[in-house]
Amino acid sequence: MIPEVARVAGTRRETADTWTLELEPPAGQDVWAYRPGQFNMLYAFGIGEVPISVSGSLRDGARLLHTVRAVGTVSSALARLKRGDSVGVRGPFGSAWPVEEAAGSDVLIAAGGLGFAPVRPALHALIARRERYGKLILLYGSRSPEEILYRREIEDLRRRLDVDIQVTVDHATEAWHGHVGVVTTLIRRAAFDPEHTVAMLCGPEVMMRFTVAALRDAGVARENVYLSMERNMKCALGHCGHCQFGSDFICKEGPVLRYDRIRDRLGVREV
Repeated sequence: MIPEVARVAGTRRETADTWTLELEPPAGQDVWAYRPGQFNMLYAFGIGEVPISVSGSLRDGARLLHTVRAVGTVSSALARLKRGDSVGVRGPFGSAWPVEEAAGSDVLIAAGGLGFAPVRPALHALIARRERYGKLILLYGSRSPEEILYRREIEDLRRRLDVDIQVTVDHATEAWHGHVGVVTTLIRRAAFDPEHTVAMLCGPEVMMRFTVAALRDAGVARENVYLSMERNMKCALGHCGHCQFGSDFICKEGPVLRYDRIRDRLGVREV
């Protein structure tokens, strides 16, 4: 429950209201202890703490990356941090994406909006050992071109011949020449073997529900679909009950959960 003190080594503005923080971990803490999909509790001193997924790492500088959208008091305080500032860190917590289990299969990643951040470490882990997997597909949707996360990185990835990157927006501008529509419309444009595909989804729950339905229609087995269910986490230890999702505590059993485990609860209101 007691946070360690980390130092902000750098910040990068991603969109109008979203920043990526580079954190140097506390002395003696292993920066590589996290697994793709896990989260940390970040504490803005004097204000409070929030759960933020690890969105990557910088191996050369041994720094952790966290992408934060300024939508509340704590996240806004974190977004205002500058190089040299201190931040409290607890973690890592939670379950991880099935990167190892997906070996030998095609892997389809579908993300919406800020949901790209929690799944980004999995994408990097898959690319780092690209020879172990079949087709690798990223389907990403954003509300508008201006809100596309990690835009420069997406442009770099599109130059690779071994990764299929497809991006769509809900509302296009005159300068946008790409696809327009929700993420599910990209599934029929992607080539993969549904009987041997592992899918990893992260984004708004309504987006994930419709994406699961589209994947099921395409022939992907429900036990091969994984969702990141980040919601209302407060303590990361299952003590406060804010993240209870039926019989599961998202901070302990999740945030990454297999679809067939939670499918009966996804469409139930008030759960």
